[in-house]
Amino acid sequence: MVELSVKAPETGRPTGVLQQNRVFLDFFWDLAKPDQEVRLKAVENLIQYLKTHNKADELEYTFKRLVDGLAHTRETARPGFSLALGQVLSAFEDVTLQSVLNRIKEKHNLQTVKKKLVRNAMFGNLFGVLALHQSSRLSKEPQVVLGCVQLLQSLSQHRQHLKDLPMKTMMDILTEVPEEVFEEVLLGALQTDLVSAFRTPEQLQLLLVALQRFPQTLKPKKLKKLLGSSTIITTDNIPKLTEVLKMAARSVKKECVLPVVALDLLKLCLKEDSFQLFWNAAIISGLLKEPPGPTHYLSFRLLGSALPLLSVAQLKEVLSGEVMMHYGKHVLSAQKSDRFKLAPEMDTYVSDFLQGCQDSDKQLVVMVGFSSLSNQGYPVVPSVWKVVQHLQPAALQNYVEWLKNMFLQPQMDKLLDFSTRKQKDSQEKREQRENSIFRLRKWLVARLASIIDNHQVKKQEGFIMDVARFVFFHAFFSAKKSSDDIAETKGKLSAPLDDRTRGVLINSFFGLLLSMHHLPLNEDLAESAAVSHKRALGVTADGTLWIYHLVQYAQVLLSQPKYVQSNKPFSPEQRQAWDSMLESVANLRKKAKKGQTTENDTFQQLFLLVGMHLFKAPEELLDIMKDLQSCVDKAREKKVTKKKKKQATEQGEEPEWVEVMVDILLSLLSQPSRHIRQVCKTVFSSICPHVTAAALTAILDVLNPEKDDEEDSVVVVTDDSNANKPHREMPKEEDDEEHDEEMEEDKSDEADDDSDEDEDDEAAEEENEEQVDQNFRLELMKVLQQQNALATEEDGSSDEDLDDEAMMKLDKKLSALFTEQKKKTQAKKDEKAKLQKEKALVRDFKIKVLDLVEVFVARQAGSPLVLCLVEPLLTIINRGMSSDSDQQEQDFLRRTADIFRNQLCRSKVYCRAVGDRQGELHDLLDKLMAKAQKLSDSSVCLYYFSASLYVVKVLRGAPPAQTKEEQAAEKAAANDLRFMGDVDVDRVSTLFREALTSFLSRRKSPLTAQMFTDLFTRFPVLCVNLLDTAVHHITSGVREHQQGQACVLVLRAMQSGEVQRLLSNAQWTELCVKVTGQLAASLQQVGQTESKAVKEKVVKTLELCHFLIKLVHQKKLSVDLEPLQTVLQSLTSTITFKKTGKLEDTYWAVMKLFGVIKPKVEKATSDKEAVQQPVPKKKKGFLPESKKRKKRQKPVLEPAADNSTSTDKPWAGKGRDKKKHDKAKHKRPADSATASQPSPAKKSRTQSQSKPVKKKKPKQKKEGGGQM
Repeated sequence: MVELSVKAPETGRPTGVLQQNRVFLDFFWDLAKPDQEVRLKAVENLIQYLKTHNKADELEYTFKRLVDGLAHTRETARPGFSLALGQVLSAFEDVTLQSVLNRIKEKHNLQTVKKKLVRNAMFGNLFGVLALHQSSRLSKEPQVVLGCVQLLQSLSQHRQHLKDLPMKTMMDILTEVPEEVFEEVLLGALQTDLVSAFRTPEQLQLLLVALQRFPQTLKPKKLKKLLGSSTIITTDNIPKLTEVLKMAARSVKKECVLPVVALDLLKLCLKEDSFQLFWNAAIISGLLKEPPGPTHYLSFRLLGSALPLLSVAQLKEVLSGEVMMHYGKHVLSAQKSDRFKLAPEMDTYVSDFLQGCQDSDKQLVVMVGFSSLSNQGYPVVPSVWKVVQHLQPAALQNYVEWLKNMFLQPQMDKLLDFSTRKQKDSQEKREQRENSIFRLRKWLVARLASIIDNHQVKKQEGFIMDVARFVFFHAFFSAKKSSDDIAETKGKLSAPLDDRTRGVLINSFFGLLLSMHHLPLNEDLAESAAVSHKRALGVTADGTLWIYHLVQYAQVLLSQPKYVQSNKPFSPEQRQAWDSMLESVANLRKKAKKGQTTENDTFQQLFLLVGMHLFKAPEELLDIMKDLQSCVDKAREKKVTKKKKKQATEQGEEPEWVEVMVDILLSLLSQPSRHIRQVCKTVFSSICPHVTAAALTAILDVLNPEKDDEEDSVVVVTDDSNANKPHREMPKEEDDEEHDEEMEEDKSDEADDDSDEDEDDEAAEEENEEQVDQNFRLELMKVLQQQNALATEEDGSSDEDLDDEAMMKLDKKLSALFTEQKKKTQAKKDEKAKLQKEKALVRDFKIKVLDLVEVFVARQAGSPLVLCLVEPLLTIINRGMSSDSDQQEQDFLRRTADIFRNQLCRSKVYCRAVGDRQGELHDLLDKLMAKAQKLSDSSVCLYYFSASLYVVKVLRGAPPAQTKEEQAAEKAAANDLRFMGDVDVDRVSTLFREALTSFLSRRKSPLTAQMFTDLFTRFPVLCVNLLDTAVHHITSGVREHQQGQACVLVLRAMQSGEVQRLLSNAQWTELCVKVTGQLAASLQQVGQTESKAVKEKVVKTLELCHFLIKLVHQKKLSVDLEPLQTVLQSLTSTITFKKTGKLEDTYWAVMKLFGVIKPKVEKATSDKEAVQQPVPKKKKGFLPESKKRKKRQKPVLEPAADNSTSTDKPWAGKGRDKKKHDKAKHKRPADSATASQPSPAKKSRTQSQSKPVKKKKPKQKKEGGGQM
């Protein structure tokens, strides 16, 4: 083994190879860099270099640099040097660890190092030990292990800097040291720490690690000698352990983690079979007695970490004890946004446990334990708790059975239930029990539905149907007798279901129905199904719809009145509608077997869904069911007799079944159900090809804002309890979802939403209140006058003159009057709330109807009927943009605008066959453009202009296909450019010319230049016809802004390649001549001004000039540019140019085309040369003026007159020096001869003082400090 010399090498620069080899030295620079990748690469390269060259002096220098770097001032550098030292020691095993440890101790000796470097030296020692540990050679040199442990023990005293790092490093060393070394070498050194194990968490952790690693050495006898007891967890040690755990809890308050010592104690108590003592005494009677805070959080985290370690019996005990109770109270109190929430951590603990545990019994105990922790019956864990996806199939089945049994027979005594103080005071015991049962059942039903809704949960089809049947049965039926055919009749209800609970069941069932509608196939079945053919969502393995199975189950229940009773029995008419629905579905299924069609599937879904909703609202859906059956029959007849259908369309007869079907869909959309909404969307998508103008009009009438106030509205929107929420864009209906929020919170949310709308009617409400107050005042006066209780000026009477009987009568009348007034006020508030709720429901309904419009635009974009959508959608946008609306109205407006602009106007598919509607479309175009120019809002005008361009696109249609192959490509392209289809070019050009003139000649116009730019780009033929108007307004625009916009439009038009191809050479030359003349005239109009608008106009004019001149030069057109050049040259005298800027750069770019180069501005250096004079060398010991002490009360305004006293006569004494210095200051103003002729040094000082310099605070310095 090689001993490295401990003696530090002599100071000075490295000689020989080290001085020349920069590559080797750069490794050490890279080790100190903050980038981790760079440091790791440097370590690798350094070891490779040392192994390759194998030079002793380089190895010696490496150890010196690495040991020095352990105490680097940069924190990111220390780990780099530590890692490098450990890797070098691992690579060169002939170097002893003892020599490196001695070098570390000497270099970073805390006794000899400077005071300000003590902290760095501490880290140097720590990282040095870490390097020795990382070398993986510590176990081979026991004395080095002892030295490292002793060094770490000395470092552990400095907790303010190193915290618990030395103890953690010591534990890491113990995990790698063999038991012989520990027993022979370390046990004596660690004696002090092991004896005082109950003082700090670190020392206790050290003992626990030693117990785990060296059980043969630390036997019970040895422990008794060290600690006084043969085991750690004893009754006597519990108070000490509790205090240590409290310290550990506070130490990790910011980190929010479980201290390792707590988990190790838990493992030890399980090993020593003293878990119950530890849990009850240390945790429940110790930590939980503290106020809520770190100790409680440690208990909760310990509970989560203990789940994988405990047996079934221990799990049951822990999950029904005080720790769980306190955890439930924490979850309830931490619902506020500013509180610390531990629930996400607990979810992670439970999820990890369920994922790693294969014992279904343990999984069931944990799920039941957490589900039993409730606040007044409502469990604290959410009903959509996603940890359920990790359950084994057996545990999942048993858990669902527990949920169902708890629903049927709520055993409140088996719940770990708690109530807050307010909850206990607010309710009586009977009310509290009934409310608790309702809250529990509400959560249980939502829990069952969420298990089906979670696609990550592995479940079989029978399991899904079992849950769905259970919820459906108890929502709509009740059992009379037990039946073997109906499993749900065997469950007995200990407490009857009230209306609230049935409402929750109904809502949950239809939410469950929606989940099943989107349910994918089982993974195993999906793989086999993918081989044969692609299956849709919402079906079982045999391709049958889930809802069909439930309808069959409902039919079974209806057909056995002996065992089952319906909560709302069907009337004969309703039962007939149900039976006819089953018959229609059977017919559709027969036809589907012959040939699968989308229409059959959608109609089948619609029938089944309406049939299921018959149980919920039979009166409302009875007529819809009848109309639906007749529609399907008529549709089937028309599809079978295709010839008759063709004749009907030729004669102009409309298929009435489509109109009726649309009315049915609109009626269904009024139901608050997301499932119905999706099915209606699917059905409408399938009947889109058959939709007529009348059917489309029925949809648009619903959206028409002008018909909102009419009494005979299209449909009546159904308002269920807790229905659509008005603040959402896509309303989520309550019968589809069951949230975990409390009902009080829902009410508060609604109140918040209503308060937003109250602001709109404040003025009207104030007037009403004034009127009500006046009427109430009159009534009050009458009552008082009748009882002679009103004091008057004549008699001066008062209420003291009344006897007791009169006073009682007066009190009764006043009480009745105020009660009546309170009722009136409340009635008005209720009426207002009802109106607002109806308004929100109507908005929600309109948002749903927009689904149909969106489907029609997507599926039938090429139909002429799409043109009927243009005006109604624009009316909605215009009305919505002009009115102050809430968030829901804005969402409706935003969606309407998106459908109109992005899906209708910008669609690549559009109506290409106008037929005989050219005149109608031209009239529509006139109407749109006239309306666009009358608007005040440019954002609304943009939609009208986009609609106009869409109409022109429809009129133009697609160019005819080229039939002649020999036709040249260029000629074909030119024909395509000139093709305008059915567009009356003259009429349309005149229309847009008037609009362009209006835009450029009106001060306030809703039209914008971008609109006409789009027109020019999309229709070059119209662009050519409008060019003259734009060119004319370069000079005749109403203001400079309009003139500049005219230049922009002309520039965009001339830059267009299509426009260039449409114009002949002669026309192009003529256009250039006109534009040149207009530009010259426009620039001549510019006067002497600094106006921003004028400068913007000049910039746009110059941009057009630049393009025009460049084009004339390139194409060598015969255009006279001299007048324009003359005007441009004179422009510099009119407008003041800066050095740089858009205006200046554009101007000189234009002039460069005429050969005029921007003149270079010569820098004025004469003044600077005069100022800059050679400064003479300062004398040795010269004290600058800025360093001299000045009087703070009287700042010196003139430069110092004489420096001879301060430079030539050094002062000896402190007091005497100060007096002389003060005298010299007083004599300065009188010394005129010296002041008039300053020395060069003083001159430079004088010149420097002319500049504003921030005055520095003079330093307290000895006067003799000027000399060196």
